[in-house]
Amino acid sequence: MSRHNSAHTHILDRPLGRGVRGGTDQSTVSLSAFALLYSELVQYHQSRVASISELERRLESAGYGVGLRVLELLAFRSSGNNNRSVDQCKREIRLMSILQFVSSTVWKSLFGKAADSLERSIDHSDEYMIVDYEPLTSTFVSVPSDLGQLSVDAYISGIISGVLEASGFPARVTAHSVRVEEGENVNQSSSHGGSRNDGGKNDRNSVGGGSMHGGMLAGTSGGMLGNIPSLPQRKDKAVFLVKFSREVLARDAQLER
Repeated sequence: MSRHNSAHTHILDRPLGRGVRGGTDQSTVSLSAFALLYSELVQYHQSRVASISELERRLESAGYGVGLRVLELLAFRSSGNNNRSVDQCKREIRLMSILQFVSSTVWKSLFGKAADSLERSIDHSDEYMIVDYEPLTSTFVSVPSDLGQLSVDAYISGIISGVLEASGFPARVTAHSVRVEEGENVNQSSSHGGSRNDGGKNDRNSVGGGSMHGGMLAGTSGGMLGNIPSLPQRKDKAVFLVKFSREVLARDAQLER
């Protein structure tokens, strides 16, 4: 009989599960619990800052540590599935490869689906955009009108930054809320180049008296995503703008030769 039964298996030895957007398996996180905890996190930091930009930096900082650990966990899982040591795991060395890893593998491990698109800015060669039409962190958080420029998806941009930094691709990652254009197919992913749209993020307002609140899921008990009712289509999407450092761009240019 094995000394290590399932009840005492180390967390790194367990399957990753399907993320907070997954099915009904026990390793899936309760969406109601996540929505409540995240709204509390936003409110906690909101009461301790004087500007929207500072609040977003705090959310990014909270997500950064998650990104470091997600990459480590994926490396452990990859080595276990292929009977290799962590040192023997594949390491991405090209810029586009690491972006595809983030927008697919990392996204699926966290949210149960890949990002909707990965695009390159037409105006700036060092900028890329990861697009998600249904970002989990802003789906159940209501932003008051006096904080209209706030992007609570900054937490996810911090996760992206942590994964990239730990992978050797330092970059500045920012979250932007962009209006979905009329006729835009939100159900069809694309990988073509796109122009930058900062969604008016240059206009920063000070944090006022409005407060955040997260909505618990109506008609659910425990809030697994598979049980939630249909939600109205969002009018905006999250665009995570990734701006790589000069060193990363120079290294990638040399590898391309």
